Amino acid sequence: MDYTAKMKYGTETVEIEVKGAKSVEVLNPDAMPEIEDVAEAFRACVEEGAIGSAPLKDKVSASDQVTIVVSDITRSWMHQGDILTLLGHYLHDEMKVPFENITVLIALGTHRKSSEQEKEIIAGSYMYSNVTVVDHDCDGECTYVGTTSRGTEVRVNPLIVGRKVIVVGGTVHHMMAGFGGGRKNILPGVASRQTVRQNHQRALDPNIAHSDPRVGCALLENNPINEDMNEAAALVEVAYGINIVVATSGKFSGLFGGDLYEAWKESCLFQKKCYEKWIDHEADIVIVSSGGAPKDMNLYQGCKGMMNGMRAMKEGGQMLWLCKCPEGCGAPDYTAWLEPLKEDRLDSALRADFTIGGFIFYLTVETLKKGECRIMTTIENDTTGPMGMQGYTDATDFVKGIDFTDKTVYVIPYGGSVVPMVQGVD
Repeated sequence: MDYTAKMKYGTETVEIEVKGAKSVEVLNPDAMPEIEDVAEAFRACVEEGAIGSAPLKDKVSASDQVTIVVSDITRSWMHQGDILTLLGHYLHDEMKVPFENITVLIALGTHRKSSEQEKEIIAGSYMYSNVTVVDHDCDGECTYVGTTSRGTEVRVNPLIVGRKVIVVGGTVHHMMAGFGGGRKNILPGVASRQTVRQNHQRALDPNIAHSDPRVGCALLENNPINEDMNEAAALVEVAYGINIVVATSGKFSGLFGGDLYEAWKESCLFQKKCYEKWIDHEADIVIVSSGGAPKDMNLYQGCKGMMNGMRAMKEGGQMLWLCKCPEGCGAPDYTAWLEPLKEDRLDSALRADFTIGGFIFYLTVETLKKGECRIMTTIENDTTGPMGMQGYTDATDFVKGIDFTDKTVYVIPYGGSVVPMVQGVD
């Protein structure tokens, strides 16, 4: 069987010719509804459609100080600025909350700071022009609000203490927390670095040199990171949560508003139906793209495409992964773990000084052990090679020597979103 796979690579499209394969299956998300009237859908999610909560107008009054927590630029593809524009008009025009009482707090977690241009994209021009828009600083002043049952000392940005908090975020599958969104905008979104570290270090198996098998994409029940995040978020009085699900077209597919946990849970179920793809076998070869810009802006963000793709590949199989990474590896401490890797002490080094970037690096290396991986990227092979993948910049060289003859092949154009689920395994 012959097939031409058209894969996104940054802002470009790369064609990969498959010749003589036994089978080629394309794993795309199921057809998703697209919201025709976003303003109407927004009104429904803050009024009669509120999930597990009274409507927003009954939770916030005109005299309240309001903090809107929103995800950072890595979630800009979910167009949260459009929702914040509607929310801003609703709060100010209909609920009569003065602009000076509203602050937009960008949930950076431990990510880099936002530029002013990025702040306008994140919050939308209307909110950027009329209210205060600030980055969270995980190393700045944070307020202690309690300790979880697992011992995580929860310190958060003071702007979410003693104010009416509205959380706006996108729901996506997440490699550690099971799903992003909801409570994740509190921890790690607006938590202190130490709180984030205490939560995230639970990703390592307590007994062996491996990640904890309870932690991973689509896993919520008994996931120590997820359950710890839920407890931490419950220590903050969140008035309302708005959760966004976006189709691969970039258009809004679902808006779920109401109680922080209950509305988020409904958005996860919706996300599962659209983006989880059940398969009855693992393939010899997987061709996967992280999804193009901005999902492949750096390796730290883009690696979830590879990890999702590996779920569909046989042990010892081959992967062709496209992840352009114009910003390089991304997180400042991501490549700092190359030396411990080369010295065969990555696990012990990470346990001694856990960082988020370090764990994502660790998980990337661990996942790549499943088989051969080639990556088409702008990152130097001096970095990718020791991690377990051969780097290429040229599309011809990238596929040279790959024999598709009589092989089973999966093509995953949106690897950053589509999560293969093997029958009888997941």
